[in-house]
Amino acid sequence: MKKIAIFASGTGTNFVALTKAIQQQHLPVTVSLLVCDHEDAQVLQRAAELKVPIFVINFKAYPNKAAAEQAILDQLAKAEVTAILLAGYMRIIGPTLLGAYTNKILNIHPALLPNFPGAHGIEDAFKAGVKTTGVTVHYIDAAVDSGPIIAQKAVPILAEDTLATLEARIHETEHQLYPAVLADLIKKGDL
Repeated sequence: MKKIAIFASGTGTNFVALTKAIQQQHLPVTVSLLVCDHEDAQVLQRAAELKVPIFVINFKAYPNKAAAEQAILDQLAKAEVTAILLAGYMRIIGPTLLGAYTNKILNIHPALLPNFPGAHGIEDAFKAGVKTTGVTVHYIDAAVDSGPIIAQKAVPILAEDTLATLEARIHETEHQLYPAVLADLIKKGDL
């Protein structure tokens, strides 16, 4: 049974979608740890409800990012984590974690990369007036949203869309694509 950690900073909808998919599909993987960088994030309550162990990291409590990431690595080692899934984790992963988990950190991004990288992918695509946006699952590297793409799914931007309706469809697509990619990677032995 492989052990993974999910990193999240916010509401935790992708965390819940991933955790439930693992349980429902009986995948040979366990969510061994939630890592969160906000002590009041809604994802913490959701993790508690799903009985997933939690590690809250306060980056300000450490002298630098490397020290904070080393504290995370220590927790990952205790939990015997072999891969990391970023699910709305709003921090750039530094070299300490990247070095320890090369090609073992996945991210989901709410746009069709390489278009609209960064923290506001949905809003940026909507404001740009493109006809199609979507969702990307990719490995991460040292740059922002630039790692090798694993899978993408297009989401049309409809004439009647508001930012809120587009966000809802993007999130629905994320909740389908991320678990499907996870299941595929596990079956192939790539995670």
